[in-house]
Amino acid sequence: MGKIISKNYRSAGVDIKKAEKLIKIIAPIAKSTKTKGSDASLGGFGGVFDLSKTKFKKPLLIASTDGVGTKLKIANIFGEHKNIGIDLVAMCVNDIIVHGAKPLFFLDYFATNKLEINKMKQIISGIAAGCRNAGCTLIGGETAEMPGMYKNNEYDLSGFSVGAVERNNLLNGNKVKNGDILIGLKSNGIHSNGFSLIRKLMKQKKINLFKRVPFKKNEVLGKILLKPTKIYVKTCLSLIAKGYIKSMAHITGGGLVQNIPRTIPSKFGAKIDCQQWKLPAIFKWISDVGKIPLNEMMTVFNCGIGMVITIHPDNIKNVMKILKKNKQNAIRIGEITNQRKGTSRIQFVNVEAWKN
Repeated sequence: MGKIISKNYRSAGVDIKKAEKLIKIIAPIAKSTKTKGSDASLGGFGGVFDLSKTKFKKPLLIASTDGVGTKLKIANIFGEHKNIGIDLVAMCVNDIIVHGAKPLFFLDYFATNKLEINKMKQIISGIAAGCRNAGCTLIGGETAEMPGMYKNNEYDLSGFSVGAVERNNLLNGNKVKNGDILIGLKSNGIHSNGFSLIRKLMKQKKINLFKRVPFKKNEVLGKILLKPTKIYVKTCLSLIAKGYIKSMAHITGGGLVQNIPRTIPSKFGAKIDCQQWKLPAIFKWISDVGKIPLNEMMTVFNCGIGMVITIHPDNIKNVMKILKKNKQNAIRIGEITNQRKGTSRIQFVNVEAWKN
């Protein structure tokens, strides 16, 4: 008879009792996100949502999945994880709102080498905060303890969200015309893109996350980098309800350069005036320290604009009034133009203003 190597699952590195304890801890957190149509209870094989409890008559479902990327490594080194949960929700629901859809529910996937209750509680608390901000329910998820798959203390995180929009209200850019105005909704930091470049820069320049930055008094780099991605759902829903928005672009990977063209017909382009807003200090610092050209910055980072909405010129006054009421900093950053053959679909002017 062969030698018995291990007696139970726990000896192999998977603690089922700890996972059960975690569910009891996070259940009331998830319940705080409950909305009409959901029960927000955890522990089942799947989450349930009753679409008939909503006011939609002829809904289209919009689904999105995303992660937080290598920002997770920054969170691990710095030891703060709550904002990462907000990031996760934001990356999904911001992609849903650009279609004119209201996020309905959210699920998460968490995988790690060894389950740490306190760290997981921080993350789930952040996810719940993000869901409340977006007006959707944390309906379920999966926690996977996989020894040998990840290094000690490392984890991976993914999110999944579903929203709904009335069939006739779907935003797909087909109503965009030459002369329409582009309004930029300001970001509150780097959000969740470009961290592989940031980490490379930190390694090359031997920059410490706990070091105070020169551009903000008494603030350390880690705190600035871990500011959570802004959730634009409620602000944008208020504009959508008035019929003011023709299209929206969530400025994530690819920056302003690649994301704006995704939301306008191919026969049109966009002209962006960089003089209309000041490049936030964190982006200027990255550009200066890493000697990264501004055109590259606009392809990697949001550069201070987290969402771009396209509207008719006649609606500027009303749109800005609603944005101000929602405490959303916004500026007119450009306009839609006729696309000329052989030219770039997006043109930036007054880029030099960012160097000052």
